[in-house]
Amino acid sequence: MYSFILCAVVLIASYFIYGKAIEKLAGTDETKTTPAYKLQDGVDYMPMSTFKAYLIHFLNIAGLGPIFGAIQGALFGPAAFLWITLGTIFIGAVHDFFSGFMSMRNDGSTMPNIISKYLGSTIQKFVAALIIMTGILVASTFATGAADLIASLTNTNTFIWIIVIFIYFFIATILPIDKIIGKIYPVFGALFLVMAILMTGAILLNPGYTIPEFTTQGLYFTDKSIFPYLFVTIACGAISGFHSSQSPIVARCMKNEKDARPVFFGAMVLEGLIALCWAAIAMAFFHGQPQLAVIYGATPSVGVNEMAVTLLGPVGLILTIIGVVICPITTGDTSLRSSRITAADEFHINQEKIISRLKLAIPLFIASFLLTFVDFSLIWRYFAWAQLIIATLVLFAASVYLIEKEKPYIITLLPAIACSLIAFAYILQAPEGLRLPSMIANLVSVIATAIITIIFLKKYKKT
Repeated sequence: MYSFILCAVVLIASYFIYGKAIEKLAGTDETKTTPAYKLQDGVDYMPMSTFKAYLIHFLNIAGLGPIFGAIQGALFGPAAFLWITLGTIFIGAVHDFFSGFMSMRNDGSTMPNIISKYLGSTIQKFVAALIIMTGILVASTFATGAADLIASLTNTNTFIWIIVIFIYFFIATILPIDKIIGKIYPVFGALFLVMAILMTGAILLNPGYTIPEFTTQGLYFTDKSIFPYLFVTIACGAISGFHSSQSPIVARCMKNEKDARPVFFGAMVLEGLIALCWAAIAMAFFHGQPQLAVIYGATPSVGVNEMAVTLLGPVGLILTIIGVVICPITTGDTSLRSSRITAADEFHINQEKIISRLKLAIPLFIASFLLTFVDFSLIWRYFAWAQLIIATLVLFAASVYLIEKEKPYIITLLPAIACSLIAFAYILQAPEGLRLPSMIANLVSVIATAIITIIFLKKYKKT
């Protein structure tokens, strides 16, 4: 329990200490006119209050990520606490802040355009395709997880609920941001946080449950090595390139550049806290039981329901519906919204008219709907790896931004190097990758990462 509390305290402190340092380094300027006013269009560019923008962005990036990823990461024991804490502070929050801030500084541009500006246009189309694909995967994954739980609670067919969820996705994605997202997201974001607090409190106050401490003999229900599997399994709770696809949605609605720290850095810290709570809940609840091992290869929604109902009774059931059904659905629709605006930016299609939005939205929905028939765990791992690639490129772009401003770029370059190493190591040895022996895969990963770093420094540091 003390290890968990220490990590939580460090995460909270990081917002006031490290977050403030990052804000100063970036050079936020409250006198600059933001895209919300400069390009206001009544659809995607609309001024919102700091608090509303914060809760919307938090719900956009959270959903099932800090729940499912953290529960699966609990297989690796208390090592998950360290990755969530350090990953959130030095990689995830830095990535989220700069993705949002750079978007604000560039008229609310989506990440392909940001990466094109700072890293060159060669990889722009690749990044755009990756972000669009990631949005499709997220919507498919979150819809499946939510539908599975609703079906289990109502004893009905999962397919029916998937259709219902996608109908909602479609409506929310094509409507102006203030019609649904601006009204209901702040409420659900707050309820999502309440769920984690109550669940964690139930674990801490119940003497029948014990959160393991940092130890070499802690909970460990998987034969997979911590590196790189833990770092990919817990994605959204530590570092996720998916967040950068969501950043422009809120960057187009923020009134002041000074809001970047609470909205982007702050939301990532809160998501790290949520992931920390769920990892602790899973370790304590399933400690010494084989059920946790099953979660790695299946949709964990039923496991979340079991924990919530056991710990909180009828209240837990209500919170489960909110946390594992409503919140993931609301993240799913914004993931498709980010895919739509990314495609619109790439093809230069104005989105003020609904017919223009429909032309882009329909193909995205069809692709995402078809993916709901694919194995959940496989989609989750491909999503986790794809978002890591995006995060790496965003951090490299942020490094170029700091180099141009003659600021200490090491603060973004080191996380970029770490993400590169993890991404290479995972795809080289994972079952869904090249399946190389771990020793060979790790060696190749180190060499490849070193080469990329040297090329980057030679090209951009000189400039």
